[in-house]
Amino acid sequence: MNSVTNIGRNGIQDWIIQRVSAYVLAFYTLFLIGFFAVNTDLDYQTWSALFNQTWFKIFSLLALLSIGAHAWVGLWTVSTDYIKSAMQRVLFQAAFILISFVYVVWGIQIIWGL
Repeated sequence: MNSVTNIGRNGIQDWIIQRVSAYVLAFYTLFLIGFFAVNTDLDYQTWSALFNQTWFKIFSLLALLSIGAHAWVGLWTVSTDYIKSAMQRVLFQAAFILISFVYVVWGIQIIWGL
C-alpha cells in the first residue's frame, strides 16, 4: 500500500528510518545506563550538569526525534495492515500525528528550556 502518510517514499526508506532511529535510541539508552552506573550517588546538580551541556541537549533532541519517527513508521505500518476502514485508519493516524507533535514540541521545550 502506498500512501502519502508514510515518512519514506517506499518500504526501504521506512526500513532505514526504523533501523537508524533504533540505533540512536539504543545508544541513548546505553549512555544513560552507563551514566547511572558511573554516578551511583546521583544528585540534582550532577543530573542538571549533564542536561546543561549542549552536546547532550542535541543528543536528547536526536533521541526525541528518533522515537517520534520510529513510532510513526511502526504505527503507520500496523494501522495500514490491521485497520481496514480508510476512515478509521485516517482518524487513527491523524490522532497519532497530533499526539506525536504535541510530545515532540513539549520535549523540545523541556530540553532547551523554552
